[in-house]
Amino acid sequence: MAADPLSHPVQGLAPAGRAVAPASQTLSRGIRILELLGDAGEPLTIDEVARRLGVHRSVGYRLLRTLEDHGLVSRTDAGRIELGARLAALAAGVAHDLQSEALPELTAVANELGMTCFLVVLDRDECVTLTSVEPRHAAASVAQRPGSRHPIGIGAPGKAVLSLLPRAQWPATVTAQAEQLVRDAAARGFMVSHDEVIPSLHAVAVPLPLRGRAPAAIAVVSLASERPAAELAARLQRAATAIRTALGG
Repeated sequence: MAADPLSHPVQGLAPAGRAVAPASQTLSRGIRILELLGDAGEPLTIDEVARRLGVHRSVGYRLLRTLEDHGLVSRTDAGRIELGARLAALAAGVAHDLQSEALPELTAVANELGMTCFLVVLDRDECVTLTSVEPRHAAASVAQRPGSRHPIGIGAPGKAVLSLLPRAQWPATVTAQAEQLVRDAAARGFMVSHDEVIPSLHAVAVPLPLRGRAPAAIAVVSLASERPAAELAARLQRAATAIRTALGG
């Protein structure tokens, strides 16, 4: 049986110098199943889930049955496993006020620019898409799934989030060259990326500093755009200002 990477002690849950109890292996595996299903982008068989998790099929089956009982996973007509509707209800409660205030702004930007507009927040050393809106009438748009994540410092929204962090909190993987690029972009107020997170995609992002909250950013992403990045950024900055104002700064 493969070692479970989530079975190590959880860092940051106890004051420095105190021992931290080992994480629950069963809970960790259940959470990992949800991550696997989310990353897969399509329903998986029980065997596929067990193989990717690194456990025997019987263990995978028991874990899936528990998740299914709670509505966190469900089965297709073909018996394959996919994320359950209950997750949508849980996700809606994450930073509910931020999502509520951001959604109208993201919708307006997406429809005005004809690009997918989304909000990311910092989660440890990664950026997580909290909510995303695709343009209503665009012939083709890019899907940005809520819950998708990538390391900070990569892609326009990742760099925008990085620019809000003190240098001491930056990942050690950030090179001096990358640091200078982030600082130059921060000076002009927006970030641009091409082919960094997903090949062929272009993104423009602006930081979204919110009082008392984790660093965030809003961005647009598309296959290509003839509009200048500064023009896209100006629209995003107006949306960011509106969101900050609605949340009291």
